[in-house]
Amino acid sequence: MRGCIPCYFFQVAFAAMALTFPPSTLMAQDAHFHNAPASSNQLKNPYAGQQTAVAAGARLYSANCGACHGSAGQGTGNIPPLAHGPTQSASDGEVFWFITTGSVDNGMPSWASMSEQNRWQIVTYLKLLKNSTSATTNASATGDFKPVKTNAPPPQPPFTDFRYEEPGKTRKITVQDLPAPYATATASNGPQVVARPSGAWPKAPAGFTVQQYATGLYNPRLIRTAPNGDFFLAESSAGDIKVFRGITSDGKPERVDTFAAGLNEPYGIAFYPPGNNPQWIYVGDTESVVRFPYKNGDMKASGPPEHIVDLPHGSGHWTRDLQFTADGKKMFVAVGSASNVDDPDTTPQEKNRADILEFSPDGSDMRVYAYGIRNAGGGLAINPKTGELWCSVNERDGLGDNLVPDYITHVEEGGFYGWPWWYIGNHQDPRHEGKHPELKDKAIVPDVLLQPHNASLEMTFYEGKQFPSEYQGDIFASEHGSWNRSVRTGYEVIRVPLHQTNRATGDYEDFLTGFVVDNGHVWGRPVGITVAQDGSLLVTDDGSNSIWRVSYTGHL
Repeated sequence: MRGCIPCYFFQVAFAAMALTFPPSTLMAQDAHFHNAPASSNQLKNPYAGQQTAVAAGARLYSANCGACHGSAGQGTGNIPPLAHGPTQSASDGEVFWFITTGSVDNGMPSWASMSEQNRWQIVTYLKLLKNSTSATTNASATGDFKPVKTNAPPPQPPFTDFRYEEPGKTRKITVQDLPAPYATATASNGPQVVARPSGAWPKAPAGFTVQQYATGLYNPRLIRTAPNGDFFLAESSAGDIKVFRGITSDGKPERVDTFAAGLNEPYGIAFYPPGNNPQWIYVGDTESVVRFPYKNGDMKASGPPEHIVDLPHGSGHWTRDLQFTADGKKMFVAVGSASNVDDPDTTPQEKNRADILEFSPDGSDMRVYAYGIRNAGGGLAINPKTGELWCSVNERDGLGDNLVPDYITHVEEGGFYGWPWWYIGNHQDPRHEGKHPELKDKAIVPDVLLQPHNASLEMTFYEGKQFPSEYQGDIFASEHGSWNRSVRTGYEVIRVPLHQTNRATGDYEDFLTGFVVDNGHVWGRPVGITVAQDGSLLVTDDGSNSIWRVSYTGHL
């Protein structure tokens, strides 16, 4: 019965939402929490409000749920908070029903083997978390947490784990390296985020220096550099966009302000039109795209957000990154799946999800640009040399430690990338055996296969002048870290060399490591990444609620 409840639990929108797309693209949303039957709403919690039940539920939550959902329900990374949102809007009976029933294909086991009393106690505890102060922060101070030795055998190359991540280490996974499904049991190994231990610091290759640019943030996620050099940061849980200006001699911001607040889990940020004189900042909320009037140097929005277009919303992946084509004529928005492997043929909630959507800048002319991409909502990028769209993708879980690799790839117009029926080319997901054979040979093999379950998020192309010339044009990407793996992997920044050809050859390197304490605990989780005007890299970390700055200071 041990193990956390993974990221699909409690991610469901409670209210119905009608999209403003054309009628053919409308997506029905179920009005009940995770499609709970109407009868579940009538279930009464016999322990509601009882302090003894709250205390018991807290212990059960800590043992079974906290590793993924946060010690106080604050959420971790792509796993949303339980202290507010759908879990608090749903009735006690609906939450109890889902704990009992689960959703096996989506990584959520049935907890029917837990006593009915214990399940109600967990529900009672969860409901007490609403607006809890302790649920809004993660550990950020330094501490003296002692690591616990991991006794698992070494991984078989090309697969690896946190014990062997090393700045500058080159890795390459190919299609031929993929194991059979279920070669290992599926794992539930979400991290417990602890305070940064004394002496712990991110590790970069020789010649690079790491500084802490900012601290005390609230769930810092995607970060982008404005044309004038300011850094715009999405604090998703806080619902705001912050602006950081300048870098002092000791590596700190010269000024910090809140550009906009009151947003709904903002993530993606893009400046429009592309170029040196943008007039708008577009923001990808979890259920819409909005924009603010903007002129270079603005530290606060000069007007309210203008609604551009509604996006599919509901369960599952909530981040919505966006990018514009170089000519500014089209806007790409990544919308992750509502599930792990639900069949879109039979699941209305998957309509227009696991896709990259294309719009005109005013939100009109929606079409699916590429599909079968489980979740690219964490990272889109335009190659500044070619104008080509690239994405960073979280693949599916539940097939074992070394399936399915996350990936980084250029995106082909009309391209199909496999989800949910196929993966990494013509490999069929056994949970959909026999379905859509006509798509077998259409599934595209991505450019760069990463460690499975790495949770690859924001990516950027390096166009700075500070790093050595061999880095010019390369990709840097943040790997938020695994939960569906017996020995964790990720929790790092990687470099994808393009070898000055604008094409990837499948290899990548560990670049910034050192965020893991042991197999149960981490102190940092990279999310966002951007290039500063001086050529240094800024990396957001929603584990320590910091921004790290990586600069080149010497010879490699």
